[in-house]
Amino acid sequence: MNDQGLGSWPRRRARMTPYKAALVQDGRRMSYRQLDLTSTRLAHGLRARGVGPGDRVAFLGLNSIELVTAMFATASLGAVFVPLNTRLAAPELRYVLDNSEPATVICEDTLATSDVAAMLDEIGVSTYIFSRNAGDGLRALEADDESPLDDSVGHDDLFMIQYTSGTSGRPKGVQLTHGNVIWNVMNLMVDVDLGSEEVALVTAPLFHTAALNQVLFPTILKGGTALLEARFDPDRALDLIESEGVTLLFGVTSMYLALSDAQRFGGADLTTLRSALSGGAPIPEALLRVWLDRGLMIVQGYGLTEASPGSTMLRAADGIRKLGSAGTACFFTDVRVVDGAGDPVTGEPGEVQVSGPNVTPGYWRDPATTDRAFSDSWLHTGDLATVDEEGYLRIVGRLKDMYISGGENVYPAEVESALYEHPDVIEAAVIGIPDPTWGEVGRAFVVAAPGSSLDQDGLIAHLDGRLARYKLPKSVVFLDDLPHNASGKLMKSQLREVNP
Repeated sequence: MNDQGLGSWPRRRARMTPYKAALVQDGRRMSYRQLDLTSTRLAHGLRARGVGPGDRVAFLGLNSIELVTAMFATASLGAVFVPLNTRLAAPELRYVLDNSEPATVICEDTLATSDVAAMLDEIGVSTYIFSRNAGDGLRALEADDESPLDDSVGHDDLFMIQYTSGTSGRPKGVQLTHGNVIWNVMNLMVDVDLGSEEVALVTAPLFHTAALNQVLFPTILKGGTALLEARFDPDRALDLIESEGVTLLFGVTSMYLALSDAQRFGGADLTTLRSALSGGAPIPEALLRVWLDRGLMIVQGYGLTEASPGSTMLRAADGIRKLGSAGTACFFTDVRVVDGAGDPVTGEPGEVQVSGPNVTPGYWRDPATTDRAFSDSWLHTGDLATVDEEGYLRIVGRLKDMYISGGENVYPAEVESALYEHPDVIEAAVIGIPDPTWGEVGRAFVVAAPGSSLDQDGLIAHLDGRLARYKLPKSVVFLDDLPHNASGKLMKSQLREVNP
């Protein structure tokens, strides 16, 4: 084939296992042959609308078969897929669309609110509205042409622009090439023994790099089946694990917490699960042990959108020995931890830097930010970690989240981990706030278990003796829930606006 990119994957898989179920959603099953033919018809349809190599195709919709077919169709044309965060407000979407300048926007009808519709009309971009529940998918957008496409698409060609979650400032468009994603999949395949009979539950949003590049693409490469869920629901997820024989699960901390808190978790049949992956933020050891008690080691890794995302992995064999670690560098990726002078350090916190074929070539239309993000071939992640003598990373926070109290560095992740050791703490986050005496002190935000009598004094007393005194939060704010973005990441910037 001339097409060496991701758009060729449905055809490559269809010639091997044409009648195997590729995608399943709400009782609808699409085989690999159907995935190939549908994405081919859609590619012809997009080409008829003027989409060509390098053009952007934006998609605003929940996890769906339509999202996957639109992505493969776009890729087969050498065009660039732009998955949009479904939780963005119209002005935020406007910024992303103005920045990416798509040739076409494909939008799910439930998300085409009056504000979004008015914004799309104002921009004047060609828009196609579809219904995920109508049963005909994107049929009206497809052409009646199933002749194979085989355009020349290489690993260096741009596959996708994924916009960062915007936890601070404007979102940045991370450019990912076909090669970036393919090398990322290779990294994951080295570390996780996926098979052709894999049944992957995809509940995290596919506009997020982890669900797409760590779950969907590896499953399709191996010829497994991806169960697509529009939204995460812990009880339904447990039902699907049992009824569909799910073997591969991915989630962020809040998702694993919701599953373990579900009333039927203790009696749920999890025997088919072979792999449980996590990313986005470190999982507290207390939660890891809850899943260990059910016989499942959650395999944690460290990554970021700019690395497609996988950078390190804690292999299952080391899961207990290095519990809470993010593991060591993936096979095709190099990772180092450096001090402020750029020198590698061991045993003390430093910035994580990443290099490898899975790392972005830079940010869309933002050369200045790209230049600041790289030193030689090393990407500056802005994340803080310690690395032990065996090379295992332990993420301790973000550079911007670290605060200095009385001249001492405090890393919120360390304090949060100690908070999670209290049995009544469901979720916790720590930030630094100004203090006239110490410069900054910690403030903890905590979600307590229902019916708990936990109070500030009791929680700080729990930490006393577990942490140095300067690390103890000086105040605790109890909330019903903590703010998260659509990919499950905690939004600490919003906590700074809470007025206790």
